Amino acid sequence: MKKHSIPYGKQDITTADEQAVLETLRADFLTQGPKIDEFEKAFAEYVGSKYAVALSNGTAALHLCAMALDVQPGDKVITTPITFSASANCVRYCGGEVVFADIEPETFVLDINKVRELLESNPKGTFKGIIPVDFSGYPVDLEAFRKLADEHGLWIIEDACHAPGGYFVDSKGKEQRCGNGTYAELAIFSFHPVKHIAAGEGGMITTNDEALYQKLLMLRTHGITKNPDLLEKNDGGWYYEMQTLGYNYRLTDFQAALALSQLQRADANMLKRKAIAKKYDEAFAGKKLKLQFQAEGFSNAYHLYVIRVENRKGLYDYLRENGIYAQVHYVPVHTMPYYKAFGWKAGDFPKSEDYYSRCLSLPMYPTLTSEEQDFVIEKVLEFTEK
Repeated sequence: MKKHSIPYGKQDITTADEQAVLETLRADFLTQGPKIDEFEKAFAEYVGSKYAVALSNGTAALHLCAMALDVQPGDKVITTPITFSASANCVRYCGGEVVFADIEPETFVLDINKVRELLESNPKGTFKGIIPVDFSGYPVDLEAFRKLADEHGLWIIEDACHAPGGYFVDSKGKEQRCGNGTYAELAIFSFHPVKHIAAGEGGMITTNDEALYQKLLMLRTHGITKNPDLLEKNDGGWYYEMQTLGYNYRLTDFQAALALSQLQRADANMLKRKAIAKKYDEAFAGKKLKLQFQAEGFSNAYHLYVIRVENRKGLYDYLRENGIYAQVHYVPVHTMPYYKAFGWKAGDFPKSEDYYSRCLSLPMYPTLTSEEQDFVIEKVLEFTEK
């Protein structure tokens, strides 16, 4: 029986989180303080990368990745239409050209075969990079993308916003955590309230490349450095130089404190997400809806739990009538008015558009109760099985 509204995702703020923020608010630094470095080191350790750079949000992270990799006006970069628009917009911020490729119809991630077709049907040097997305938490096979990228001299930015804690097993049998830097030059994460780690807003770039790391640190803070090793001259302890055009994309210390507190229970929350997904899987097996394919060796981080139904609008409305606020992820980016102005149109990517016409994200967050999930399942089946 419905008692209250059930969103598709939400943050969980504990007493420990509140205390961590309060302690930082009472400390000496609200920004550019020690909590930033502490959080960066802890997050890098969590995903298995050498370096991490905390930022104001995931979009800022994408923008600085494109800048650090020197995306220039006219440079062509490949990404998926099934993502939040920021995955493409970061290229446009630098004046680059976004080229979309279709998705795998069962996993919903960028189809490497479609990317290969694009690369092989154009002269070498046409494209600069690829931005694959670990959609819903399902990891992209970055080992395969790395091999393809190397054949064509491309860089990779892994958009891992949905997938902290997700991983795939590579050809050598090793678990490769999303964002660990083994196969991508850079990876990005988001700390929006509905993500695994909530900081209100916030983002992170991870990398194993020290030169890119140093460049990102400067770009994050107006292009300014006080590093004595980098200064052209040094007038004293106060002296700094703006050496390039950067942005104010800094994270605050109290946001970092919140995110650091949330990171402490990331593994426990991942187990809860997987248990919720398993219960959905079992309830929907053999029913009149389709689930995301889960390949062996790919561990989904389950930011989203996506189903596909024939009457998506009908189910969406029916769930809302019952206080269940399912959501659609996403309207294909190439059909947005801004990108249509570049010549993209409906019909360009049939797999993405078919996915969009039937997809619905059900409630998925660690504090979803068993009773609430039972109610969601009951209402989904009530509509789809009639």
